[in-house]
Amino acid sequence: MSKLVEGIKDRMVTAAREAAPAVVDAAQKAATAAAEKVAEAVADAKNAAGETSVASEPVAAANAPEGAIFNPENARGNLHLGIDVGSTTVKLAVLNDDNQIVYAKYQRHHTDVRACARDLFEGAATVLPTAQMTCAITGSGGLLLSQWLDLEFVQEVIASKRAVETLIPATDVAIELGGEDAKIIFFGGALEERMNGSCAGGTGAFIDQMATLLGISVDEMDRLSLQSEKLYPIASRCGVFAKSDIQPLLNQGADHADVAASIFQAVVDQTVSGLAQGRKITGKVLFLGGPLSFIKGLRHAFVRTLKLSPENAIFPEFASCFMAYGCALYARDNAESYTIDEIINKVKNAKVSDNIITGPRLFKSEQEYADFIKRHSDSDVKHLDINTYEGDAYLGIDAGSTTTKLVLISPDGGLLYQHYTSNKGQPLDVIAAQMKEIYKLIGDRIHIKSSAVTGYGEDLIKAGMGVDNGIVETVAHYKAASFFCPDVDFIIDIGGQDIKCFKIKNHAIDSIMLNEACSSGCGSFIQTFAQALGYDIADFAKLGLFAERPVDLGSRCTVFMNSSVKQAQKDGASVEDISAGLSSSIIKNAIYKVIRAKSVDELGKNIVVQGGTFLNDAVLRSFEIELGRNVTRPAIAGLMGAFGCALFAKEKSQGRDGKSGVLTKAQLEEFAYRLAKRNK
Repeated sequence: MSKLVEGIKDRMVTAAREAAPAVVDAAQKAATAAAEKVAEAVADAKNAAGETSVASEPVAAANAPEGAIFNPENARGNLHLGIDVGSTTVKLAVLNDDNQIVYAKYQRHHTDVRACARDLFEGAATVLPTAQMTCAITGSGGLLLSQWLDLEFVQEVIASKRAVETLIPATDVAIELGGEDAKIIFFGGALEERMNGSCAGGTGAFIDQMATLLGISVDEMDRLSLQSEKLYPIASRCGVFAKSDIQPLLNQGADHADVAASIFQAVVDQTVSGLAQGRKITGKVLFLGGPLSFIKGLRHAFVRTLKLSPENAIFPEFASCFMAYGCALYARDNAESYTIDEIINKVKNAKVSDNIITGPRLFKSEQEYADFIKRHSDSDVKHLDINTYEGDAYLGIDAGSTTTKLVLISPDGGLLYQHYTSNKGQPLDVIAAQMKEIYKLIGDRIHIKSSAVTGYGEDLIKAGMGVDNGIVETVAHYKAASFFCPDVDFIIDIGGQDIKCFKIKNHAIDSIMLNEACSSGCGSFIQTFAQALGYDIADFAKLGLFAERPVDLGSRCTVFMNSSVKQAQKDGASVEDISAGLSSSIIKNAIYKVIRAKSVDELGKNIVVQGGTFLNDAVLRSFEIELGRNVTRPAIAGLMGAFGCALFAKEKSQGRDGKSGVLTKAQLEEFAYRLAKRNK
């Protein structure tokens, strides 16, 4: 009830009380009715004079949606609405002419921006049902919504600049972290904005991934980080690489509190080094975005790293809706205004295309798949029975980033023993256990004449296990490929976190191409999505073989791809279609991002594929479809590094007598190692 209505009512009731207490109740009712008529007459008079009217009876603050900011006392005069559509959230802010917040709300959209926007508008309508307001939209995902609703779109940097100049004009630097984007804006002199590009490392989605890895919520990770005593170096440029840093720490018993704090520190390091790139962040620093609004541990990490005093570290009360606030300020310049209900009707009636872009089917029939399997089964090694074989043998080990591969071969390349497993951050333990198993099987019948190792753990395994030779990965893979295809002119190996491509000329490696800071398109890339959708990687891969409409997801960062997958699900894509689409994405990433081929003809004619990822028939078939030709996949594609090592060990032993220096059965029984303590 407005102050005008209350005042008229009070005066009439007072007069009634003085006249006769018995008629108080009747007087109260009559006073209320009369006062409301007066208020309606005043409102009509304002409208006739051209003044904008707000809702005469805003709902009490207690009835506002949960989590919303609502200040009913500010609901006066002209109102202005700003909407900020981010990569993972939508923010809404309503201001009055005095730039005071009337209503604000922050909500995750789970890739369904339209439904989330409608939900936010309906929430605002409960407290501002008839208010007229001007409108504008901003944000990385706002352009499409502005087109749907036919409302003005504002560039983020303009909205941010307007908000900063209005609220905190002394700001020197603004740092904003969103769901999949990060930006730094330098004020003073010429305005300069720096944003992340194709990598979403160090953003809110990265933090979500790390919380999932730890098996806790982001809130729990935040609370733990405040109890930390030490920090570990962790990569934040990519969730896949960060996983490799974190998993060994967890295996070695690192305190979860220290790991949590280290994750937040990694985000800070990524922001400062990746975006500031040497430019100093000094003066008054404004921190914006959801992660910096809600995660105290992240705030502390930024303040500590930048060495900011309390007066120079600015965390606005409504930092999560700051861009929406700036957008609402911009909307003040618009002439046209709407009620919330009118905007909701725009959302309901918006013509939205939800057509899914699809690619070619991998296999059109069971027979086509059977022919595919038969063709590739011809590229196999001879398998020998280790329980009956007698003679010399050669050991090859590939100590990879996430897996350990081991083979034992005969002099002619026959396979006696093979093992492929996740190393769980403990490659020495894995290899020691497998060597014990080998010694149990070979007895005195087989003599290990030489051994070789390659991969990330080459030096560690060579020193710890007494392996005779170390070999560069590229050479090991080439030796293995040429065993199956002597005329090979191009090799592509896709592993857990890396992609290696070699061009071969005159039976020698001519050039090498590797993925750099991004691991999209590697084995862990598709494994992450399989686990997120609740599938084992092997089962998930099979789902896409006969998909009717494989989704074209392009080739993007793991974090960005997560949004594409969710959007495809919203649009009705099946898990089978998504599985096939992800297999194709791996291949497109390798060809067009790592190799940077202008055409598939650049790759060569005799192509050998390697790495455990190519054991996925859907990935292999996607590669052949993209190239328009058949390739060679050895049956031991996941063991090629180890197989090449074994072949190299055989070469190095030529003309030499004696046995390998690898640890004997007796030495393995006494094998032990101690981890060096990390300094705080």
